[in-house]
Amino acid sequence: MSELSIAQFIKAFYPEYYQWHEYPADECTPFGKVKEQWGIFGNFSPTPLVVNGVEFINCEQLFQMMKFTDPETLHAIHNSKGMKIKYAAKAAEKLGLRRPDWGQIIIDAMKFCLQTKYEQSEQFRKTLKETAGRTIVEDQTRFRKKTADTWGAKLINGKFVGSNLLGRLLMELRDNGHLDYNLPENLHIINIT
Repeated sequence: MSELSIAQFIKAFYPEYYQWHEYPADECTPFGKVKEQWGIFGNFSPTPLVVNGVEFINCEQLFQMMKFTDPETLHAIHNSKGMKIKYAAKAAEKLGLRRPDWGQIIIDAMKFCLQTKYEQSEQFRKTLKETAGRTIVEDQTRFRKKTADTWGAKLINGKFVGSNLLGRLLMELRDNGHLDYNLPENLHIINIT
């Protein structure tokens, strides 16, 4: 398992989310690319967020910044756009700069990002409501990897197969109107100015 894989963290700290599922494709609302239908559910969707006066271009930027405390890394990610956000974070992770408790807060961090998006984007709330009664799936069928990563699922023989963690969090948010999370006080996402 890759050192950067989150599956090990989910298994250790969030066992309730460490499961693989199969969803009949005809009962699903799959999302993938942000410019396609349902793309607003993706973390790269251009849905700006503001947290403590700091502007983020999307959920992904906020989430990736939550991994680090190093000011240089925070600036690099904050100044990036598109996939460069993820590349900047991966580079910092390979240098060992990821906060040591990241595995313990990863799901709470994603819940925070999704909750923030829900509170600040009327279009996101409206689109989420439109999926009532359906299974939301992050469709990773196009990914080169043989199996889906922890966040999504792949279409195999008429079923989406995978952990689909992002889809499950989105459905939890849709069905409950909020996500509960618990984050440490020492997040440095606000110290980038």
